[in-house]
Amino acid sequence: MTDYRRLRVALLGAGAVGSQVADLLRKHADELADRAGAALDVVGIAVRDVDAPREADLPADLFTTDPEPLLVGSDIVIELIGGIEPARTYILQALGAGADVVTANKALLATHGREIFEAADQVGASVYYEAAAAGAIPIIRPLRDSLAGDRVQRIMGSVNGTTNYILDRMDREGSEFADVLADAQALGYAEADPTADVEGYDAAQKAAILASLAFHTAVPLDAVHREGITHIDKQMMDAAKHAGFVIKLLAVCERLEGAPRYPSDPGALTEAEGESISVRVYPALVPRDHPLASVHGANNAVFVEAEAAGSLMFYGAGAGGVQTASAVLGDVVSAARRHIAGGVGVGESTRANLPVVPIGRVTTSYQITLEVDDRPGVLATVAGILSEGRVSIATVEQTIVAEANGHPGRARIVIGTHRAVEQDLSDTVDRLAASGVVDRVVSVLRVEGD
Repeated sequence: MTDYRRLRVALLGAGAVGSQVADLLRKHADELADRAGAALDVVGIAVRDVDAPREADLPADLFTTDPEPLLVGSDIVIELIGGIEPARTYILQALGAGADVVTANKALLATHGREIFEAADQVGASVYYEAAAAGAIPIIRPLRDSLAGDRVQRIMGSVNGTTNYILDRMDREGSEFADVLADAQALGYAEADPTADVEGYDAAQKAAILASLAFHTAVPLDAVHREGITHIDKQMMDAAKHAGFVIKLLAVCERLEGAPRYPSDPGALTEAEGESISVRVYPALVPRDHPLASVHGANNAVFVEAEAAGSLMFYGAGAGGVQTASAVLGDVVSAARRHIAGGVGVGESTRANLPVVPIGRVTTSYQITLEVDDRPGVLATVAGILSEGRVSIATVEQTIVAEANGHPGRARIVIGTHRAVEQDLSDTVDRLAASGVVDRVVSVLRVEGD
């Protein structure tokens, strides 16, 4: 092997991903050194329990319960313990000591990213986080480097493998949510407590990271509109399929021009404003001919629309120990190359500082499903309420449920709309619910990618 400069690499955490990273660093040491231009020496792995079983056979003398010497004595620190603390403290300490940091910690970056990037800038270090947004899928480098000379307009992504697996099986097999969730848990795709996935928290963290990078704006996690998928049922899936859509939990990050403002918005002064961004996560209808509709199983995909480059899609495994380890090792090689080349680290720009607008200012089209009495005049009343609310009807389909047990017949109306402002649509749906002609608003789903 070439006589390379040697860099000290420390690892925090040795779970499913951490064990694979440590194992691959040792097994492919010569090949990684050739790529990085430096030998990468694993000098220690900090864990809570040195005797816990690992997924890889690693030398016992690498493990320690004391991370302090590793944080202050390494060139590259890989953080894979997850959560906010002590990960935040460890990363700040490593940066303060001049180390570059590689992390897959989406929760930490979504809540404390600005603090961490500022700390790195102060000492000329870099933070690498390819594995934090979409697992093994390379999306951070393309946004930060490949598209640095372009202007990203929109990002849509299926960025949570658990929810994609659930919704995909519901769509293809006609299964119910609870049954598929149980299977996902049995297969290890979903945790015993699946809340972070099925309620959209995981996707919201990733959306905040992607939007911050793409739009050069610090996007706080509480500015991301979030909805989960627990209310999606077989009837909604069937209606979507009949209309030519598939339901996906999407993270949508979008640049807006002249988004409408409403008097209820804090500080609203005008009817429209200049450039802003919207960041949101919700189950949405995606046309079956859109590339995101073909993302099956527990895979993820990120669809990027840029001003010059046009439409790009990045597809692959969104999770998994060895798959995520691939993204982490790519960052380690990048960090090593920076050490060899010298110079200050790559900072994260927030120069645009665009306002993040609430969901009410977003414009999209919708599918509204209503349950009503089967009697004359109902459809006309519904159409009138929609018109008054500035919501234009594109399609209407009515299904009659026969009279049963002495009760009058029921009708289910599925209405597809043209593009409308979210606030207008929300207010109109409230009026429909209170109108006396609508027994139940079954669902309201947004359409994306049409």
